[in-house]
Amino acid sequence: MSQPACLKVAIDARITPGLSGGVGQAVMSLIHALGKLNDGPETYTIIVGSEQQFDWLNPFVGPNQRMILKAPSPQPRTRYWLKRTLRPLARYIRSLLDANSRSWPEVPISDGFYESLGCEVLHLPKQNFTLCALPTIYNPHDLQHLHYPQFFDPWTLAWRETIYPAGCHFAHTVVVGSQWVKDDLIRHYCINPDKVQVIPENPPTQLHPEPSPEQVSLVKDKYQLEQPFALYPSVTWPHKNHIRLLEALADLRDRCGLRVRLVCTGSLYEAYWPRIEARVSELNLWPQVRFLGFVPETDLRAIYRLSQFLVQPTLFEASSLPIFEAWLEGVPVACSNVTALPDQVMDAALLFDPHNLTSLTEAIASLATDERLRQELRIRGYQRLQDFDWERTAKAYRAVYRRAAGYPLTKEDHWLLSWDWIRNPQRKREVDDNATALHSRSSSCAHRKRESLRDRLP
Repeated sequence: MSQPACLKVAIDARITPGLSGGVGQAVMSLIHALGKLNDGPETYTIIVGSEQQFDWLNPFVGPNQRMILKAPSPQPRTRYWLKRTLRPLARYIRSLLDANSRSWPEVPISDGFYESLGCEVLHLPKQNFTLCALPTIYNPHDLQHLHYPQFFDPWTLAWRETIYPAGCHFAHTVVVGSQWVKDDLIRHYCINPDKVQVIPENPPTQLHPEPSPEQVSLVKDKYQLEQPFALYPSVTWPHKNHIRLLEALADLRDRCGLRVRLVCTGSLYEAYWPRIEARVSELNLWPQVRFLGFVPETDLRAIYRLSQFLVQPTLFEASSLPIFEAWLEGVPVACSNVTALPDQVMDAALLFDPHNLTSLTEAIASLATDERLRQELRIRGYQRLQDFDWERTAKAYRAVYRRAAGYPLTKEDHWLLSWDWIRNPQRKREVDDNATALHSRSSSCAHRKRESLRDRLP
């Protein structure tokens, strides 16, 4: 039986902008990168669940893509959220809730929608999984809930331990962002290593226009930002470790007399934000700490450029998009030495133990006071960023789609699927030459990207 000339791929992008953290940004960037590939006959059907999602993704859709609207599947959590809201009265209302409200989550089965699209492969790029007749590509992203179950409510733990194993076992291919996560999946779910494909991510802010000096100045005034400041862009989830970061700032102020300003961006997760807010007040840190909430990506690029350095004290990370974003803007990085982060940064960040207050305070103090260190980390970050490329990432996903649909793979496809370019970047000579030129500030440098970065360095 002859194969169709054009591979048709469906991507379920029903993600709420601003509330899904890095997952939403990664999906947006992947769609944009796939839409720019013009060396293959593939077409993509992008599924969105609302007009808001349509408007969010529409600027990034390419000529080989179309978007269709489908309302998201209902989630049986109404009574759960009621229970959590009324937790102090739980013992009294528990008997009023029927047994169905406490039933174990079930793996959704397709109602025929996916199969009706005329596509040959389905990509589920977020943690939700639906069993369907199409070969499926699944992104579980990480198993944080098994390492930090205390950060999850019982229903979410049950949901994840129902959906994740099913997705990993029933999907044709499981895609993760690093070898660390791949090893973690294999260890916990005992799945075939050949089924798990490592495809690194890249900075999502690359999609947005580079801010001009005038725009940077406007953003500074808009948010009333005082310089210098450290930046931490992250949703206020418990594992992001904001409270330990606040305690480090207070320790530096009280013990060392060093007052470091901090700007945090990202949605304020309502279940945990009150604890962070209270801790800021207890430590009397409001004069030097700002929480801006979710900011537009164009503003975020400007805020990066205004910052002195990025600090990333997270307890768990499969891949840190803010680190990529900081490197893109020429911002030095300090980050946790846990999970996949050492592989991601290699020598391009100052590592610290996020559980150890002294380790964190020393890292912040070093970057706040040592310009020579900041300059070295800028250069290393620029070098490391050259090891990642959205076009390469998109081509690797395309190779996964082709393989799942039974299409023949090109030599480039085989090469991309066999190469872990996080741990084995294989930098090209010209990249090293570029970094050398940046380091020496050669006046003869004409490369636009290198000049743009050099102009931002002190």
